[in-house]
Amino acid sequence: MKKLIEGIVDFRKNLTDEYRTLFSKLALGQKPDVLFIACSDSRVVPNLFASTNPGDLFVLRNVGNLVPSDDSPSQDSSTLATIKFSILNLNVSDIIVCGHSECGAIQEITKGVDNICCPHLKSWLKNGEESLDKVKKGLVLNPSLSFHNQVSQANVLQQMEHIAKYPFIQERLQNNKLRIHGWWFDIGQADVYCYEPSLGQFVLIDEKEAKLILERLG
Repeated sequence: MKKLIEGIVDFRKNLTDEYRTLFSKLALGQKPDVLFIACSDSRVVPNLFASTNPGDLFVLRNVGNLVPSDDSPSQDSSTLATIKFSILNLNVSDIIVCGHSECGAIQEITKGVDNICCPHLKSWLKNGEESLDKVKKGLVLNPSLSFHNQVSQANVLQQMEHIAKYPFIQERLQNNKLRIHGWWFDIGQADVYCYEPSLGQFVLIDEKEAKLILERLG
């Protein structure tokens, strides 16, 4: 708590006129372009590694960056409400699902969800079991990664699939009003990767890759 309190004091002291103007405008409403779905892990800070300003991202964070499928018995009304609000109210044009290395939720999934004693956590993490099954059956996106990090990358793709199956999402995708992207953050290297469907793997977002992505987005 001490860090937080001191941080608020520093924020007030160092707030520039430019940022005061920005917050004054944001007080009138928000128009983010992106719904950013990330893990609750304290080491994952989207606004930091994506260098975004307040108002740029509508962020959904939960344990394991999971999105229950449309027919999942463990539906989470908060997650679905956030996604619906971003699409139907804020009209975002892009959804990013961002997993990360050394994810505690994924490591629990690889150990076996049925071994978890907390019923709420067990039910929630079952939304990531398909990713574990796919890796066990041979899905390898990056053979140099540890097993749980391979599952973490597979989990990004799995959650993208879950999102894409919701009818209100399908309609937007079919009308080219929405795009879904998969990212993966390597904590140890502070590198961000994006999934390239044509290559079937995650690629480092450096200047070259960033240019290709922007050209593709038009």
